[in-house]
Amino acid sequence: MVEHDALRATREAYDAAAATYAQLFHDSLRERPLDRALLSAFAEMVRATGDGRVADLGCGPGHVTAHLAELGLAAFGIDASPTMIELARQAHPGLRFDVGSMAASDIPDGELDGVLARWSVIHTPPRELPAVLVEFHRVLAPGGHLLIGFSATDGPAHSTQVFDHAVAPAYRWSPDHLAAMLREAGLAEVARLVREPEPTDARQFQEVHLLARKDSTAPA
Repeated sequence: MVEHDALRATREAYDAAAATYAQLFHDSLRERPLDRALLSAFAEMVRATGDGRVADLGCGPGHVTAHLAELGLAAFGIDASPTMIELARQAHPGLRFDVGSMAASDIPDGELDGVLARWSVIHTPPRELPAVLVEFHRVLAPGGHLLIGFSATDGPAHSTQVFDHAVAPAYRWSPDHLAAMLREAGLAEVARLVREPEPTDARQFQEVHLLARKDSTAPA
């Protein structure tokens, strides 16, 4: 299948780049105050609706998972790359990290108060993304929150664009289109942050973070 091939290629590419990636991004939040503020707000909302159980899906080397734990959340990470997970466990031995797929996890229904998908959906083929969003909805408890980050298109309102990512082929999404897909999966948009690129950014793409919530009356 195309999706299986894409996942395997992405996993192998990140396995090969894991050490470099971890070195480059281990302290990436330090100079991103808007990202820290959004993660802090996410953590506060998650704690207000449950016990703070959060999965960082596509966690990479675990630096953001660790930040969520510092914010008081019961955070753990999942990534398709075994090498990334090995590095995450070495860097943050007190936290849980598992090899797995965000499209089909072993997390029980309604187990989580929050899901973070920070740049982890960008390598997902467009036809597979709706099923991934349904999986996010499945693992969230009623009233739980999803924070998803991605790069925005500069094309039509419902477009998807391929771009040449440094590690593996990736996709940019129209924010309105992705928000509509979230609604179809049962996740209502609560807020969005759109960050314009800095002049020094290698790619002049808008960065988008969508915060969405599962209906509090929905079955777990």
